[in-house]
Amino acid sequence: MVTIDLTTPPPPPTSFIDAMARRLALTLPELRLVAELAGGAPLPFDLPDGGDDVADAGSLSGRLGQSRGSAEDSAYAEALRTLHDPEDTLRRRGLVTDAGAEPGIVGAVGLLATPRLALDIDVAAGTTQVKAWHRQSGGAVASLSTCDGIVFELAWFPVDQWTTELARVTAPPEDLPLGTSHVPARLDVPYALADSVGEALRSGRSDLVPVLVGQSDGIVLADGREISGPEAVDAVSAVHTEGRGRMRILAAEVSERATTSVGVVSWVLLRDGWHSLTPRHDDGARVAVTRVDPDDLATELAPVLAQVTAPEDIPT
Repeated sequence: MVTIDLTTPPPPPTSFIDAMARRLALTLPELRLVAELAGGAPLPFDLPDGGDDVADAGSLSGRLGQSRGSAEDSAYAEALRTLHDPEDTLRRRGLVTDAGAEPGIVGAVGLLATPRLALDIDVAAGTTQVKAWHRQSGGAVASLSTCDGIVFELAWFPVDQWTTELARVTAPPEDLPLGTSHVPARLDVPYALADSVGEALRSGRSDLVPVLVGQSDGIVLADGREISGPEAVDAVSAVHTEGRGRMRILAAEVSERATTSVGVVSWVLLRDGWHSLTPRHDDGARVAVTRVDPDDLATELAPVLAQVTAPEDIPT
């Protein structure tokens, strides 16, 4: 069984090709056909096929008019119907022949269905939302990602390139410029205070924030220094008011012998970039909000993977 160490830089590639992941764009019908040719391998998501999801005149939405949700479902189903026959498009691209689908694609889809470690990634930044699924077993990783549920990127690569691929997940969109933030590089705050301040701001009661900060039982730390008053109010409030995006990763080991447990990595995108949200319980219930770079994701993820993997797979 291979042990994954995401904190160690990968060794230099022996060739240019070894340093690159293989990537392929597939429409949803093409992806489903490839999965069928791979022995009926299940895909890591559940999406409507667009056949019976459009509201008809006899349905409730048909009688009462389309809601925003039903209109979006209809547009999605209509977009799927405009796509060409998946077998024809795959054959024209040389990805499917009379002998079946290209072996690399079949292997990648098979790995998506039979991994040892699974990461479900949800990233929202600005107006963009991306869902990705990373699956690892042995020395290989396969990933699947989409931002619209119609076109997917299928990729597969050696496990020592996983760190590089994870960094791609958190790259902020180019049309979302970064600036300065009122949140320090490391903010350590009682969880109850952070939660209550967020609720007050969402309810339009910003006038309550100074009261909540003043009555908090725990201290607020900015880069290891205790702060209070307006400085603490600005720092804690900015965690909520500066939000421009968020990322959540659910990590789990998938094996017959393991008791399934799930680990979570959460980041929030503020004015100056990504900040990790890490709960702490060594000094009461607290949360650390720490400035991070996209390249830090592998390091943040490594202890979470150690928590969800079976004890015999963890390095001693």
